[in-house]
Amino acid sequence: MFLLYIFHQRRVLSGKRVSHLQAITFGKALLVIVLCLFFFASACFAISQARYVDFVYSQGSFSLAQKGDVAALYVDSQDYPGVVRAVKDLQADVARVTNNTPKIVQEQTALGKNTVIIGTIGKSQIIDQLVKDGKIDVAPITGKWESFIIAVVVEPLPGVDSALVIAGSDKRGTIYGIYDLSEQIGVSPWYWWADVPVEHKDSLFVKAGKYVQGPPAVKYRGIFLNDEEPALGRWAVENYGGFKHKFYEKLFELILRMKGNHLWPAMWWASFNSDDPLNPKLADEYGIVVGTTHHEPMMRAHAEWKTYRGGAWNYETNAEKLRQFWMEGIQRMGSYESIVTLAMRGDGDKAMSESTNIALLEKIVADQRKILAEVTGKDVTTIPQIWALYKEVQDYYDKGMRVPEDVTLLLCDDNWGNVRRLPKPEDPRRSGGYGIYYHFDFVGGPRNYKWLNTSPITRVWEQMHLAYRHGVDRIWLVNVGDLKPMEFPIEFFLDYAWNPDKWPAESLPEYTRLWAERQFGAEHAADIADILNKYTKYNSRRKPEMLASDTYSLLNYREAETVVSDYNKLADEAERINKAMPSEYKDAYYQLVLHPVTACANLNDLRVTVGKNHLYAKQGRAATNDMAEKTRELFTKDKEISHYYNKVMANGKWNHMMDQTHISYTYWQQPGKDVMPKVEETEIPNVSDMGVAIEGSDGWWPMEDGEAVLPEFDPFNQQKYYIEVFNRGQVPFDYTIESGQSWLLVEPDQGKVDKEQRVWVSVNWQQAPTGKNSAAITITGPGEKQVVVHAHINNPASPKRDQVKGFVEANGYVSMEAEHYTNAVNKAPVRWLRIPDLSRTLSGMTPLPVTAKSQSPGGDGPRLEYRMYIFDSGKVEVKVYLSPTQNFLNTQGLHYAISFDDETPQIINMHVNDTVPDWKYPPVWNKAVSENIKVMTSEHLLEKQGEHVLKFWMVDPGIVLQKIVVNTGGLKPSYLGPPESYHSGDAVSSKAVPSEN
Repeated sequence: MFLLYIFHQRRVLSGKRVSHLQAITFGKALLVIVLCLFFFASACFAISQARYVDFVYSQGSFSLAQKGDVAALYVDSQDYPGVVRAVKDLQADVARVTNNTPKIVQEQTALGKNTVIIGTIGKSQIIDQLVKDGKIDVAPITGKWESFIIAVVVEPLPGVDSALVIAGSDKRGTIYGIYDLSEQIGVSPWYWWADVPVEHKDSLFVKAGKYVQGPPAVKYRGIFLNDEEPALGRWAVENYGGFKHKFYEKLFELILRMKGNHLWPAMWWASFNSDDPLNPKLADEYGIVVGTTHHEPMMRAHAEWKTYRGGAWNYETNAEKLRQFWMEGIQRMGSYESIVTLAMRGDGDKAMSESTNIALLEKIVADQRKILAEVTGKDVTTIPQIWALYKEVQDYYDKGMRVPEDVTLLLCDDNWGNVRRLPKPEDPRRSGGYGIYYHFDFVGGPRNYKWLNTSPITRVWEQMHLAYRHGVDRIWLVNVGDLKPMEFPIEFFLDYAWNPDKWPAESLPEYTRLWAERQFGAEHAADIADILNKYTKYNSRRKPEMLASDTYSLLNYREAETVVSDYNKLADEAERINKAMPSEYKDAYYQLVLHPVTACANLNDLRVTVGKNHLYAKQGRAATNDMAEKTRELFTKDKEISHYYNKVMANGKWNHMMDQTHISYTYWQQPGKDVMPKVEETEIPNVSDMGVAIEGSDGWWPMEDGEAVLPEFDPFNQQKYYIEVFNRGQVPFDYTIESGQSWLLVEPDQGKVDKEQRVWVSVNWQQAPTGKNSAAITITGPGEKQVVVHAHINNPASPKRDQVKGFVEANGYVSMEAEHYTNAVNKAPVRWLRIPDLSRTLSGMTPLPVTAKSQSPGGDGPRLEYRMYIFDSGKVEVKVYLSPTQNFLNTQGLHYAISFDDETPQIINMHVNDTVPDWKYPPVWNKAVSENIKVMTSEHLLEKQGEHVLKFWMVDPGIVLQKIVVNTGGLKPSYLGPPESYHSGDAVSSKAVPSEN
């Protein structure tokens, strides 16, 4: 990535335009160099840190394993129990890799000539002695949070020739150092939770040198198990009798292996502290900081209130009982490392009553803090506490409610991955800082999304980067639902929280590749990474639970069939790799790659097939019943896919994990079971009866009164449009097609129709006349029945296809992907950044820094320019497709400006219609999050035809541009917007610049 950085810097600093073709050519050459470097390196298992483990000896290396001998592992018996326990995991990991189990020793006299010395500063006598003797320099980590050093030390102690020292600044620092070595030798954090195999190695060496990590950028980094029925909950009951300590031991280890430290436990019906008294004890021993959710104050699960029988969950009428309930929660917490949730919401995670006032809520917080101080005997300002500004609670904050500044304000997203509020750059700092509560899973409006991963890491990056740059660095917590199948975004979330500077936007594709390589090896890593990036992009367009038969247009732009085709191609590619995978990798590959792709491809196909069934029934096609049968097959396949995951894969280890319903929603809440969508079937007469349908219309001929007219052809896009000749009866028939002009091509122009035949129409542009012309296509079927379809072409004398620069209008619109700008104008400190794959169709563009001051559009202000050719003057609409970013600074809204040529820019407020809070589920917000886009429209008057430059001006930071469509009068309804228009020349580039560090 260093070479890519230099390349981008050279392009930006040179001030020269680089053509799209030149960029691609140079990029491919550079990619070859980078891949060669990776190819000739040892297999790389680590993702977020420098590679220090190798499988061949180099000068000064420490031999962890060689020729059947493995180094002993030393840990002081007086070190933290969690450290001693993690050393046992390292012992098991070395055995997994080498088939040889190292000894664990706890006495200095038992040290061998080659030993791994593990310990926490101040808790390990040998570590402290090495520091005192100057054998190791721990200055980079001393006194720092969760930091560690891994160093090869020659002759550290008498009788020890070489040692690998893992020294931590605190308990978790040491534990992270241990697990870091485990990852480097080839043990994925997902070795148990996703059955990722461990590749055997006879030899393991740690390169000479010192390797330092920490402190993390975000202090507390964790996950929330939520919405755990029917999948994770039933699995936990079947395997552990519920969410008991045997379950949580597996989870604690996973979190620590990913350098997380915080957990909100499962709570729909469970109580972490009371269901199993070993849960909190072991969490503290492992090093997991436990909290309770945004609506469960004072370390009490809401499920406990039901059994407590304390009466109304109402502080105005039942304060004494609630205080007693909370006091017992803090007494039980004792000295366990915890983060205490303050305040309260309504009973069962509902909004408080409208009569609730700020004074009452502030009194609740004051009373809770009094309990904290009295029970613990501590200065209450030293106890980690949060106030979660979730849903309506944020309104209280906006209206002036405040908590003491040592309390962390846990800011939240809108449950759909869009951060609702961030501190302004000029806001005073709080000693308690700010946190963020984010979602990969949600139960609520406009519809639950729980089934599969729908969170591209590019969107996670963009929103968490926004939060981090605004000073949100105390707590990052993400709702992960059932945990599986959110493995990939979970690890990215925690990795990014550990070190945001490690992963700028332009490195996100590399992160995905490295993640794939660690699970499955280098051979297929790039292809797997492409699959992961694409399927999450496709899923993010609309949550699977929200898909319907009419989500994607069956009529316009071949949208629906393209969506299905792209997903099926991705599934085919995933299956191709699966066939090449060694057998021991297949379970992991199915969980992490093949299942989500295959399941979602099938579901999209199912939905579109239902739509075709309804359309065909309307047209009376003989294939109507075929579509009904195909729907049944796809519905059955959906069940088979889930059955394989639950019952066959990994010998049924993950039974119930795919029990989540996802097809038969009728409102926001999940259905009890999935039932097949309604299809139509028809009686097909025993005759030959020709019907004709054309691209872009739901009508059929000869039934329709109007003419059948195909979309316009032009020499820039050189389109092919289809005509479908279909049978409305059971008896096959012959057809012939005659083109009215030699330059209008039809293929096939004759044949036999059993059910239907798609015919392609195109233009021979070498023969086509100049100007606007028409031609008739005559289709003759049984009984000499004829249908005439009209084709129109627009072949202007000027400009010519090889002369045009930029985009060209066709069929009444110009569609442009954001990254295909003509020119990006930066104005220090503002610069434009391409975020790869952050778009429903390609990538996103956003201005940096995200904390920049608002800009006045015009003059030399920062902007993106898009050159285009428009064939007529007059009024046009500009539709700007934006990520559904919230008004996160609580201003009048986020603005951009738009203009053609030299006209005065129009300033557009993307939140102008957001007048009702999102937690009330208003239609505007429902539409934005359901479609994962906001489309803003402006009107402009073009005085002349010909070349124009559209300018997208930065006004406020935080806006992400995905796509622009100029509607000159021919735009048709579709979900994703029309496909990109023809564009050419040096005018089109994609020049990403490195993001801020």
